[in-house]
Amino acid sequence: MTPALGAPPVEPARGWGHVPEELSARVPAEQRGPGLNRDAVRLLVSRGTEVSHHAFARLPRLLRAGDLLVVNTSPTLAAAMDGWTGNARLVVHFSTRGDDGRWAVELRDPDGKGTTRARAGGPAGTEVRLPGGGRLVLEEPLSARGERLWWARAAGAEVRELLDRYGRPIRYSYTERDQPLSVYQTVFALPSADGAGSAEMPSAARPFTPRTVAEMVSRGMQFAPVTLHTGVASAEAHEPPYPERFAVPETSARLINAVRAGDGRVIAVGTTAVRAVESAAGSDGVVRAAEGWTDLVVTPERGVRVVDGLLTGLHEPEASHLLMLEAVAGAAAVDRGYEEALRHRYLWHEFGDVHLLLPAETGHTEHCASNCW
Repeated sequence: MTPALGAPPVEPARGWGHVPEELSARVPAEQRGPGLNRDAVRLLVSRGTEVSHHAFARLPRLLRAGDLLVVNTSPTLAAAMDGWTGNARLVVHFSTRGDDGRWAVELRDPDGKGTTRARAGGPAGTEVRLPGGGRLVLEEPLSARGERLWWARAAGAEVRELLDRYGRPIRYSYTERDQPLSVYQTVFALPSADGAGSAEMPSAARPFTPRTVAEMVSRGMQFAPVTLHTGVASAEAHEPPYPERFAVPETSARLINAVRAGDGRVIAVGTTAVRAVESAAGSDGVVRAAEGWTDLVVTPERGVRVVDGLLTGLHEPEASHLLMLEAVAGAAAVDRGYEEALRHRYLWHEFGDVHLLLPAETGHTEHCASNCW
């Protein structure tokens, strides 16, 4: 079903440094009206500075046979849990499990509206009581850049068991209500053998449905799975991403290299997929099987070695992810795309609309001067 166009286009303020609050997607697409599916979102396509507008369901017709989509298979965890320090209630966001068994966590205060607000981290030695007899002890900040996230050691219960029993998906204030964990799983998510996953959904893949994937395969497109477990990414200060665990399997590395050697394009589904595959690419542009932790921040200065295009959500103007978009498509394409997204009232955040950035080209079969809904 073609999604509604929303309100008439409006002229954005100069530049695009402000996203109106009403453009936050408050519920998933399938809850906005009867008969809607996950794919009932809009798709903004940028080919260089040329922009066109589509329903997401048209994605298989906007790509071409031989294109390869790199997708993140990380499942989303129920990573938020109530806790207590003394008599005070707080909410713990479990971000990442370290190799030494500790967890990187963020402590937040309830805001009385079902969501949370930032609070000061630490100090070291702070003990947090958890449901089911578990507890956390804060040990040290995760990074010298700030004290928002702390390494904490758990005792009394296994964290993954507590999350399964008492956890819920992380929810931010722009959403309307709590959602079940299934709403935050993408069609590509696979259970991890060790129970690892993402604190926040790799949301660029959310609009995909089995039907979309089947149609793309039938049209000659391929998929290369990688894994990157995202930590708590919605930073109030929009700091660069923290190190995250990733894996690029041998079969995916070979497939990516084969496509790059031919006429196909490598299109990452989400900034997490870019970070994973670029972390496995050598300076020669060859992707090799790799796993471990990556602290790579993709910027225009660093550039991309493998990725030709990117399907992603819409990011806040302060977000560090925008540097990655500029590395893939150039600043002019990003600025033009976001001006159009504001003008046509696209929706932001994990339940919102999506943006496909492709290399500029001429003579493509889906040329649209304005709309191609």
